[in-house]
Amino acid sequence: MPARFHHLFFPLLAALALMLPAAAREAVPCGDGLTLQLSSTSPAQGSLVLVEVTSAAPLATLTAEWAGQKLHFWREENPGAYRALLGVDLERAPGAAPLTFQATLAGGSPQTCSVSAQVEDGKFSVERLTLPQAFVDLSPADLARAQREGARLREIFAQVTPERLWRGGFRPPLEPAEPTGRFGSRRILNDLPRAPHSGEDFSAPAGTLVHAPQRGRVALADELFFSGKTVVLDHGLGLFTFYAHLQSVAVKEGRTVEAGALLGRVGATGRVTGAHLHWAARLNQARVNPRDLLALLPD
Repeated sequence: MPARFHHLFFPLLAALALMLPAAAREAVPCGDGLTLQLSSTSPAQGSLVLVEVTSAAPLATLTAEWAGQKLHFWREENPGAYRALLGVDLERAPGAAPLTFQATLAGGSPQTCSVSAQVEDGKFSVERLTLPQAFVDLSPADLARAQREGARLREIFAQVTPERLWRGGFRPPLEPAEPTGRFGSRRILNDLPRAPHSGEDFSAPAGTLVHAPQRGRVALADELFFSGKTVVLDHGLGLFTFYAHLQSVAVKEGRTVEAGALLGRVGATGRVTGAHLHWAARLNQARVNPRDLLALLPD
């Protein structure tokens, strides 16, 4: 269950009331009235971590890095509160990795602080499927198309919009939300290992409305070989959400949509055998469970 910050080091902490999971109750003091706190210091593969930096006074600079991933902070209403999301890729090897940040108070000297995040095994399921070989092996033309589209998606996910576009919490993209829990599952097709399932599937009849879980810019609205009719939203600060196998698309690339805007309808386009919504998320190119957005940034 979420828990509020404890009043540990500075009067500012009691006023923040930032909702965090109970597993992360301890704030790390970093000097000069600074503290660092993580929603989890033992995140599982494929999870999101909420990073909180609090300061007794507004900061002139704030940078942070975890395992080569640069974090992108946003300011809270309180002038001394800063937040960022950290993404643990679903295939990152378990083990310790330090989160290091450097902050400078106006007119002060830089302060460096570090805390270790111990990545845990995601304990993903393994799916063994036997499919017609034509469904597994691609023709040269299909393979070339899939590779072009994969490169296009990687280019999109590598971009970082410097401002936060979302406002408030995230909500499920459809109602009722019935996830299958297949995120991260390892797939073995015809005895050959394939890429892990990098999103969450939601069972829903064809034609079910799919809505934007939060404000964002439409980075892609197109029909792709594997994912069929697809929408990608750029929420800013390196965060993207991905909607696949749509029956129809209701948005255009480049447009900014508000939370709750209609993106399209559930379908069975692309390489699938039945209607469902495939919902995925990328943060700084890390493949993470989109359902963590609902837990860490609730509506």
